Amino acid sequence: MDSAEPQAEKGSGDLPLHGVTVVSLEQAVAAPMASRHLADFGARVIKVERVGEGDFARNYDAAVHGLASHFVWLNRGKESIALDLKDERGLEVLRQLIARADVFIQNLAPGAAQRLGLGADELRRDHPGLIVVNISGYGTDGPHRDRKAYDMLIQAETGLCSITGTPETATKTGVPSADIASGLYAMSSVQAALFRRERTGAGATIEISMFDSTVEWLGHSMYMQMYQDKQVQRMGLSHASIAPYDAYPTEDGQILIGVQNDRGWRALVTDVFGCPELADDERFATNIERVRHRAQVDAAVAAQTRRFGTAELDELLAAAGIPAAQLNDMKSLIAHPQLSARDRWREVDTEAGPIRAVLPPMTFEDVQMRMDPVPALGQQTDAVLAELGRTAEQIARLRADGVVQ
Repeated sequence: MDSAEPQAEKGSGDLPLHGVTVVSLEQAVAAPMASRHLADFGARVIKVERVGEGDFARNYDAAVHGLASHFVWLNRGKESIALDLKDERGLEVLRQLIARADVFIQNLAPGAAQRLGLGADELRRDHPGLIVVNISGYGTDGPHRDRKAYDMLIQAETGLCSITGTPETATKTGVPSADIASGLYAMSSVQAALFRRERTGAGATIEISMFDSTVEWLGHSMYMQMYQDKQVQRMGLSHASIAPYDAYPTEDGQILIGVQNDRGWRALVTDVFGCPELADDERFATNIERVRHRAQVDAAVAAQTRRFGTAELDELLAAAGIPAAQLNDMKSLIAHPQLSARDRWREVDTEAGPIRAVLPPMTFEDVQMRMDPVPALGQQTDAVLAELGRTAEQIARLRADGVVQ
């Protein structure tokens, strides 16, 4: 095989999902997010792509040595096989792969998997221990079932955009939150299903919708509406229920401060600002009162933060235990001392050469997460076909006929 079975570092424990095989008929962000993390954990992930185009995320941009930034982010550690599923021979290859797999993930358009004969009921009738994960925009029923569902559309439809942005302008989040949420729920569901299968032998059919996943993240805002008849307002960097909580000016820029309890407020104004009278002001004594008098609180805090340089104030706030942060951009993130001090950077191979990547956030004491190469389109096609018993002549014929790439 072009991509070796994942191995733990010598002298360490096994990767948690070593020995698990995942076949993923995937595109864009949601399913690739789920399968990449399963690969991080040590699963063998066989990514099934279209002949010619591949996962359309390969063509979003050419920012990483000519490769797409979304694709290199979400697809390292996988094997790529390119199949024409409109040809019965290509479909038969996929069926064979699924028959040997522990997990099958798909996020095709609504109904597409069923039309290919890859519905969960059909697959699990033949393979009862199989874990099938169907990721969709809105789920398998309801009035929006057949609608197209990109991340921005789901953020708008769920109301996430209504609470994101400034008072004047609703926005979507700067990362594809609906996609990421559904991908992570898919990953955790697979892990739970694998654990259950170890105990019972039973597989699972799992449905993950981007809509449901994003709604789950909106619990606070929904409860405010249901039980207070209150739409949470867009606050920019501020917070509807906490004050002070915003960006405040400094001598040379700005800093974020978020005080979540009354002890923190007293420490801020007494220990950092040297203004104990602000701690005893009845308008500011409790968080409820501070939220009620937000404008006055923000003005009082800003009057004090202007006395300091950003770096100086950041250190003073940290020493006093006050939650604060500098407002970094992506360049600052890449240079962030926290990443370098904790040795989070690694090198990952791609068809265009090595690139930098950050270790996954799941840190096990005894084993490092797997960070294998990002596959070229169809890079493992021949090896996987040979593993399934196809001869060199049969593979050549399939390629000549455009069934594989």
